[in-house]
Amino acid sequence: MKSEKSEFDLHRFLPFLMHHASEKVSLGFRDIYRDRYRMTRSEWRVLATLGQYGALTATEIVTHTGLHKTKVSRAVFSIEQRRWLRRVQNENDRRIHRLELTSQGQSAFQSLCEAGVAYDKKVRDFLGDADFKRLSDLLTKLNDL
Repeated sequence: MKSEKSEFDLHRFLPFLMHHASEKVSLGFRDIYRDRYRMTRSEWRVLATLGQYGALTATEIVTHTGLHKTKVSRAVFSIEQRRWLRRVQNENDRRIHRLELTSQGQSAFQSLCEAGVAYDKKVRDFLGDADFKRLSDLLTKLNDL
């Protein structure tokens, strides 16, 4: 029951709105990477991070993605099983491996980037250029909070 004195409205509460909008937008793109490559969200984020930044350690991927280390570990294992990435051992510290996409991984990444650009355009067309830019700018600003 809503309190008459409270100005709180769950459906206008920014974290609630952002979560639901994020899920809605994310699920639309999930259908693409899931249906095309049978990938999980974590696998897509790891693949995209390696495609964007090049060879990284698992710890660096955690930093870039915000994913928990166990999710990164599982995603790396799965992507490696597809032969989309390889581990390169550090010559100075054999405990450290840099992870890099293979040519097959790069190809999958490029294909998904093209799909991502098309999906981004779909959202931009829905919102309009001005609102899309304003939303992108505001979300970038909030990420710096």
